[in-house]
Amino acid sequence: METGETKMGALSRELKEELKISVSIENTEFAFCQFEYDFGVVNLTTFVCHLIHGEPKLTEHVAIKWLASKEIKELNWAPADLPTVNKIVHEGIG
Repeated sequence: METGETKMGALSRELKEELKISVSIENTEFAFCQFEYDFGVVNLTTFVCHLIHGEPKLTEHVAIKWLASKEIKELNWAPADLPTVNKIVHEGIG
């Protein structure tokens, strides 16, 4: 997050910069996870977003894949992502 930026503002900016898409962001946090790695603590906040404009274009990433919520457990997730992945599967988001 940049100075003075909200979580939702940072997410919107990052999606525009890194995937070249515009989204609407639901106003409440879907999930929050704090995970301690050897190098430090990672705080992850997840919001539910809806694509408004654009087709994702990879500028910083190697691959992209659209999956149904029941399929996302097939991927190899970082430990910090697992609580949110489990919540998405449990609640059937997506």
